[in-house]
Amino acid sequence: MTDKTKAISLQGSVWMTVDGENLGGQSRIALLAQLAESGSITQAAKAVKMSYKAAWDAIDTMNNLAGEPLVERLTGGKGGGGTRLTARGEQLVNNFKIIEKEHHDFIAQLDRQAEGIADDFLLIRKLNMKTSARNQFLGKVTQIKLGAINDEIELEIAGGQKIVAIITHESTQELGLQVGVEAFALIKSSSIILMTDDSGARFSARNLLTGSISRIQPGAVNSEIVLEMSGGATLAAIITNESCKNLALKEGDTAAGMFKASSVILGVAC
Repeated sequence: MTDKTKAISLQGSVWMTVDGENLGGQSRIALLAQLAESGSITQAAKAVKMSYKAAWDAIDTMNNLAGEPLVERLTGGKGGGGTRLTARGEQLVNNFKIIEKEHHDFIAQLDRQAEGIADDFLLIRKLNMKTSARNQFLGKVTQIKLGAINDEIELEIAGGQKIVAIITHESTQELGLQVGVEAFALIKSSSIILMTDDSGARFSARNLLTGSISRIQPGAVNSEIVLEMSGGATLAAIITNESCKNLALKEGDTAAGMFKASSVILGVAC
């Protein structure tokens, strides 16, 4: 329904866990790498924007979870000691870089296949909308007639048919409605008046949607009549069983559903 292209990209991060406990991700491995380069926990913490205490806490956690030291302290010597990675710590840093590169390549491959995901994601969100109205149509605003109190909004739905709604001017502003904007039209099935022949008749109702009867579901008192319209949209109407009998409705017949503009509720996706 829209020509606007929506860009979406996939991202992800690698985390290592031991029995469900977080061993480390990019930031902790970066700390180990900086430690290997500088030999100073103070410099390494500063390079990765960690506090001195947070850096030691992370190292202690990694040492404990790894089951063997990844970092060891050096005492004495001309420099007064320091810290360095153990052979196991160096191996972990090197292997993490390999894993992270493979992960990056995998995500990049998925991202290249992500064209069109944004539109499907938005559609899924729309399909998750819950309302008591039986009829829900997605369309595009094609015309707005402003009034002192109420506005008349025209919405084009699938198949080219149009729905007219009367809403307050305040609602038009709050919904951000303007020509070209996507919006939902909600109409209760009990608000639909069904007819099979409107030749020569004149009605005060603004909306008249035509289609072919695809389903008749009788009930104890009322029947649900579903019209299949052009573009794949459907319109459901609830009428009495007596009316269904009087109209001699059957599947395949052409019929029209009529409803007032004031019976239409408009909404937009958040």
